[in-house]
Amino acid sequence: MSKKVAVLLAPGFEEAEAVMVIDILHRMKIGVKMLSCQDMLELRSYHNIRMFADALLERSMDELFDAVVIPGGLQGTLSLAANPLVTEFIRRHDEAGKLICPICSAAARVLGGNKLLKGRRYVCSGDLWKDVTDGVYVDQNVVEDGNLISGKGLGVAFDFAGTIACRLTGDVEDTNFQIEHIYYDHWRVPA
Repeated sequence: MSKKVAVLLAPGFEEAEAVMVIDILHRMKIGVKMLSCQDMLELRSYHNIRMFADALLERSMDELFDAVVIPGGLQGTLSLAANPLVTEFIRRHDEAGKLICPICSAAARVLGGNKLLKGRRYVCSGDLWKDVTDGVYVDQNVVEDGNLISGKGLGVAFDFAGTIACRLTGDVEDTNFQIEHIYYDHWRVPA
């Protein structure tokens, strides 16, 4: 049976973080459901790109996913942090031991802002960690602590997605193949 992942989206979400993670998860044959955390399926991303979610969060509250992915984006994470349905959805999945996976500002704003880090180690973008009182900031690209997997930001989205995929499938070989197939760590802009 395939694993299922919920990706929480609110207007202003960082589209590249969301799409890169969704792409890797699909390549690993993991089911992904994009959930709109507003009252309509159509959303505008951080760069004003029009995208459509698969379902509304409010209609998916009773579903239990294997992981919850929370992309960053200033407006998106502020909206997610202020939404009580989002807080309850994450809390319920966390209590069930499911993977909680924030990237960029989501760890600090959505989890830290709602006391959902619970003393665990995490990473986030910039200096947002300075306002978080219930977690332990670690300056690494991807940080795992129990069922919490956090990513620093867009620049490590492939590493973040690969970590989630590997934890969900247990398939290190295929995860590495998929990541190496599309992500060339050694590549640099020619001089």
